[in-house]
Amino acid sequence: MSDSVSKWFMTHSWEEPKKDPIVDIVVAKMKARSREGINKYGTTLYDSPDGFYEFLNHLQEELMDAALYIEKLKQQK
Repeated sequence: MSDSVSKWFMTHSWEEPKKDPIVDIVVAKMKARSREGINKYGTTLYDSPDGFYEFLNHLQEELMDAALYIEKLKQQK
């Protein structure tokens, strides 16, 4: 085996990377949300016919909702 190949095998592990349970929870929630969206709208986000400005409007609406939720939580102190 060449020296560079030996070095590669010495520095790369075949072990699974450490899992983050928080990431796993968020990924599961995103997958569930995707299924709900497909059922509700009959298409995936990838295949959505909406254009650039429609997506900007969706994003703006979601961010405005987020600001409202933040304010509600701040009022509950």
